[in-house]
Amino acid sequence: MKATLSDFGLKFGKIPLLVDSTSAISVAKNPVLHSRTKHIDVRFHFLRDHYEKGDIELIYVVSANLLADIFTKPLEFDAFTRLRGGVELLAFSLHRLQVEGVDNALINGEIESLWTGLIALLV
Repeated sequence: MKATLSDFGLKFGKIPLLVDSTSAISVAKNPVLHSRTKHIDVRFHFLRDHYEKGDIELIYVVSANLLADIFTKPLEFDAFTRLRGGVELLAFSLHRLQVEGVDNALINGEIESLWTGLIALLV
């Protein structure tokens, strides 16, 4: 995705990846294979490869705050309502970028602040 966007002239730094697994973060950040990870085939170390290349930034988020859960899990009413607010905020911000134009948002640094604000809400 990053390569495709760069073809259109959109440049991004590290892409923030919100992860709720401390084990996945540890495996990605530590290139040494331990006895507990030796059963994982090398081709499945996708996160580690991109972390080492500097493509992604791994950010720990508590499982209860993952926005994707609203689409993948049956949630209790309170959790659904809380996560729905985050999805609405993201949808509103993306709609505003469509209306005002991505070029202006890139110039003003709004896309970066959108990600930063959203991550701050979830972490």
